[in-house]
Amino acid sequence: MTNEQDWKETLEDLDLRRERSRAMGGPERLAKHHGKGKLDARARLEYLLDTGSFREFGTLVGGDIAADGIVAGSGQINGTPVMVGAEDFTTLAGSIGPGGNAKRYRLAELALRDRIPLVMLLEGAGFRPSGEHYGRTPTDLLAQAQCSGKVPTVAGLLGPSAGHGALVAPVCDWTIMSREGAIFTAGPPVVKEATGEEISKEDLGGPSVALASGVIHNLAEDDEGVLDDIRRYLSFFPPSAWSYPSSLPTSEATEPRPTPELLDIVPRGNRRVYDMRAVLDVVFDTSDWFEVQPKFGPAIICGLAHLGGHPVAVVSNQPKVIAGSIDADAADKAAHFITVADSFHLPIVFLADNPGMLPGSRSEKSGVLRSGARMFAAQTAATTLKLHVTLRKAYGFGSMVMSLLGFDNQSATFAYPGATMGAMSAAALSRASNAAEDVEAKLRKAEVEASFRSAGSLGFDDLIHPEETRNALLSALQRGIYSRQAAAEPVYRTVITP
Repeated sequence: MTNEQDWKETLEDLDLRRERSRAMGGPERLAKHHGKGKLDARARLEYLLDTGSFREFGTLVGGDIAADGIVAGSGQINGTPVMVGAEDFTTLAGSIGPGGNAKRYRLAELALRDRIPLVMLLEGAGFRPSGEHYGRTPTDLLAQAQCSGKVPTVAGLLGPSAGHGALVAPVCDWTIMSREGAIFTAGPPVVKEATGEEISKEDLGGPSVALASGVIHNLAEDDEGVLDDIRRYLSFFPPSAWSYPSSLPTSEATEPRPTPELLDIVPRGNRRVYDMRAVLDVVFDTSDWFEVQPKFGPAIICGLAHLGGHPVAVVSNQPKVIAGSIDADAADKAAHFITVADSFHLPIVFLADNPGMLPGSRSEKSGVLRSGARMFAAQTAATTLKLHVTLRKAYGFGSMVMSLLGFDNQSATFAYPGATMGAMSAAALSRASNAAEDVEAKLRKAEVEASFRSAGSLGFDDLIHPEETRNALLSALQRGIYSRQAAAEPVYRTVITP
C-alpha cells in the first residue's frame, strides 16, 4: 500500500503554480525582451551560475504576479556558493512589490548569515506604485548595507533601473552595466512631470553618464559580457571577510622571472610619457589582469591581478593622463578600491610615478584636497599587506597617498635608482623660489641623487634594478602572506572618512 496517490492532486497544484511563476511575463513580453538582444531574468541566472547549481526560493511569492517581479535564490560561481537575485522586467517592469521586497531582504540576510557573496542583476522600475505604505517592514538596503565589508556585493545593470532598485548598485562594492543599461533616481516621464525637462533614458543615466559620474564602475557590451565579468571579478575574492583569497595552482606564469622589458617601457627622464598598463602586463602573472573603473579618474589605474598565483589589488599612477597627477576623481576611485581590497584581505601593490596632487583652480573647486585625504585615510588605515614601488617620482602628498610614507605599515618599499621625491620637484621649487641658475642646477643634481641618499637612510627598503621588479614584489608578498597565522575576520575601522 502506498500514499503516493494521496499526494497527486496537491503536487499537481504545486507544479501548476510553479509553472505560472516561471512563465514570467508571458510569451509576448518575453519575445519582445529577447528581440532586443537581451536574456530574460532566468536565462541570466542560468548563464551566470555554474551549470545546474541554481536553487530558487520564493518561487510562489506574488501570487498571480510571477515571482513578484524578482527571481531569487542561491547557486555557485566558480564553485563558490552565492546568493543571486534577478529583476524580471517582463513582469510589471521588474517593479518591487511587498513580496519582492521581502525576497530582496532575504537574499542579503542569507548572504551575510552564510558568509557568501551577493549578486544583484538589475532591470526594474523601483517600488510599485500602490498608494499604500508597506508599514513596518525592512528594506533590502538595510540588509545590503550590513553586508558591506563582510561579503562581496556586486550589481549588474542590464537595462533601465530607477528609484529604489537603482540604489542597490551604488551600495554594492562593484557595479557593471551593459550598453542597454541606464540608472537614475527617476526615469524620463517622472523627470518631465517634476521639472519639465524632456530627456531620453540614455542621456539621463546611460553609460556615458553613469560611467563618467562614477556611479557605475565598468561597462560590457551586452548581457553575456556583464555576466562573464561578474564571474571574473568574483574570482579574485574570497567568499567573505572570514576567509583569505584563494591562490591559483603553480604554473609557469606564477614563477619568479626577471622583467628586463621595463627598461624599454619606463623612460629614464621624468617628463617622458609612458603607459603604466604595459608595466602591469609585465610585472604580474599574465597580461589579462582586470581593470576596475577605467573610465573614471583615469590618472590612477585600479586593477585586480595575480602575483605568483596570489590575488592582489593594484593601485598605480598613469603618466599618460595629466602626467600622473592625482585629481579628485582618481583619488576617490582609489579610496573606494583600497577599502574594498582591504576588507577582503587582498594585498595591495602601489606603483608610484606622479608629480603630486593636481594643482589649479579647477582642481581645487573639485575638492582635490578632500579627495586626496580620503585616499590617504583609506590606505593608511588598511590592515592588509602593502607593497610599494616608486618607479621615477612621487612628490608631496602624492607620495603619501601611494603608501610611500615611512612607518605606514608597508610590508616592503622599493624604488628604482634615480627616483625623485620630496615636497616638490626641483623645477617647481626653483620657480617658486626664483632661484638663480647655479642654485637650480644644484637642486636638480640633488634631486637625481635623492634615491641613493634615501636608500642610505632606509627611506626605502631597497633600490632595485627595473628587471628585479616582479621578483622583489613576489618575494615580499610570499613573506607577508606567511604572516596569516590567525583566522581571517572582518576589518573594523575607526577612521572617519574626510
